[in-house]
Amino acid sequence: MTRMIHCLRLDKEAEAMTKAPFPGPEGQRIVDHISKDAWAEWLKLQTMLINEHRLTPFEPEHKKYLAKEREKFLFGGGSEMPEGYRPPE
Repeated sequence: MTRMIHCLRLDKEAEAMTKAPFPGPEGQRIVDHISKDAWAEWLKLQTMLINEHRLTPFEPEHKKYLAKEREKFLFGGGSEMPEGYRPPE
C-alpha cells in the first residue's frame, strides 16, 4: 500500500518516498515531509543547477551550495534559477 504524507513543498497530500534519499537526520526529515513528486522536481532543478553552474557535486563548496538550494526549494523560499533561465512556454 502506498504511504501518503502531507508534502510541505506541494502543500497537499501526496505519495511518500519509499526510503530516505540519503542517510542521517536530513534524509529522514526529507522522507517524512517531502513527497515523491516534490523530490523528483528537486532532482530536475539540481541537475539544471549542476549543469548551468558547472558544479562538481563532491566538491565541498558545491555540496554546500546544493544543500542550501535544496533546503530553500523543499522547505520554503524557492531556489535560485540559473541566470538567463526562461520557463518553457
